[in-house]
Amino acid sequence: MSDALRQRIFQELDSLVLIDPHTHINALNPASRTLADVLGYHYYTELAHSSGMPKDLIEEPDLDPKEKCARLIARLGPIQNTIQYSWFIEMARELLGFDGDRITLDNWEAVYDTAAEKMAHVDWAEQVLRASNLEAVFLTNEFDDPLEGFDTGVYIPCLRTDDLVFHLGKLSVRERLERMTDRSIDNAGALREAIGRIFEHFTARDARACAISLPPDFSPQPVSLGRAETAIDSVFSQGMDAAPSHRQALANFVFWTLAEFCAEHRLPFDLMIGVNRGVYADGVYQGQDLYDSRVSLIQYRQLFNAFPQVTFPVSVLASVTNQELVSYAWIFPNVATNGHWWYSNTPTFIEHDLAARLEAVPETKQIGYYSDMYKLEFGLPKFRMYKRILAKVLAERFVIDRGWPEERAIELGKRLLRTNVEEIFECGAGRAVKAFVPAAPLGADELVSADEPLESAESFDTDEPLDSGVLLDADDAVVLDTDEPMPDPRSAPAGHSMDDALVLDTDEPMLLAEEPLDAAEPLAMDELLDENERFDLEK
Repeated sequence: MSDALRQRIFQELDSLVLIDPHTHINALNPASRTLADVLGYHYYTELAHSSGMPKDLIEEPDLDPKEKCARLIARLGPIQNTIQYSWFIEMARELLGFDGDRITLDNWEAVYDTAAEKMAHVDWAEQVLRASNLEAVFLTNEFDDPLEGFDTGVYIPCLRTDDLVFHLGKLSVRERLERMTDRSIDNAGALREAIGRIFEHFTARDARACAISLPPDFSPQPVSLGRAETAIDSVFSQGMDAAPSHRQALANFVFWTLAEFCAEHRLPFDLMIGVNRGVYADGVYQGQDLYDSRVSLIQYRQLFNAFPQVTFPVSVLASVTNQELVSYAWIFPNVATNGHWWYSNTPTFIEHDLAARLEAVPETKQIGYYSDMYKLEFGLPKFRMYKRILAKVLAERFVIDRGWPEERAIELGKRLLRTNVEEIFECGAGRAVKAFVPAAPLGADELVSADEPLESAESFDTDEPLDSGVLLDADDAVVLDTDEPMPDPRSAPAGHSMDDALVLDTDEPMLLAEEPLDAAEPLAMDELLDENERFDLEK
């Protein structure tokens, strides 16, 4: 019964179209171009190095991609037992048509040639997304990323803030920040204003989160402006050689400022806690960092208490910290469990950590999984690994042990995989419409033009009807003519007139009307709207 039940639940979960809430995808180059991009993933290079492959054979400058693959394939024998090797084989089967169970020196060239042919297709990235049942993926964007040249509905921006918090002592980082914000930064006020401009840039381009990876000794706390000024003077003049106390004070000032802007812009703040950088100094690229179990979430108590309006999806680097994360998500309304990161992203740790979360954390506060991938090809095998484990836990712990109906267990799985991502990050079907008051009274004949995006509370006249299916790109506000007064006084505070207009705040394009609308044609309202009332958009 258990095996058949697990398989049925897995099939239901595997049919879902998902949004991946954390990746390192480059939106301008999202998919692999050769098999060397696949095997160049740090899991394979670090495991090959760990099992005896010299670093210089992996990282030789200007190494031909096919030669790099030949070298790595020759060294993969000792890692065939690992889950990472299973990802490689499943990816090759599902995306490249490989029909074996191992890729060796005897058959790798055919796989390489097939990959080269398929990956040369101009729509290869779209093919991979479809095969992987991925609707969209979150990016990890540096603060000075222009966020141009890609569809933000598919590649969703996320502001990565490590450089801002920990590396402002580097002149190159400060120069990037000044170029990006077009201002000189020499004091705390200017730095805060620059960070605000970064948030405006990102939110205007559909960013749905802010994120940072944090060392085990970081303990965020507020810093006064006076202390921040002292720290800035020291760090900006002495760079990374400034006293640790000044560098720590500056890091805390910037981090706390980020949290304040997350509150202002209603962005979740992803915290990826516990990584100790550069532990293995001679390791391959991205194969030098390890977890440090001396970390404790008690270091974040002041942050979680100070910002109840900010959701903090928290990832911990090691399974040993999972129980503490479970307890914090159990108690703090604004703390959510987020995926299975890095060294805890193997089946044994995932199953243990997942079961613990499902037993103790409200189901609405768990983001089941993210791929953390650098190339799109890894979304399919990584998510399938997680879905198999999730199906096992749901079958055994909920259907068999607790007597849940199978359909109820499947719905819980869907919530972890899709619904919570939509609701926590307000993306996909989770984007909301919010009623709010315009900056000035609106006339009855002020209608929306579909010619250009609308600024907040801005309205446009139109003398022409809107055609059926017209899309409005409304990042901030859409004004809809109701043709009738709104009798409920709660809809407008003193000093505002709501005689004829309703303003809807939406981050989604809106598809207006199944039929053309004549100019000044009213839109019916069946119910009154309270100020700030929210509605989910299903389409």
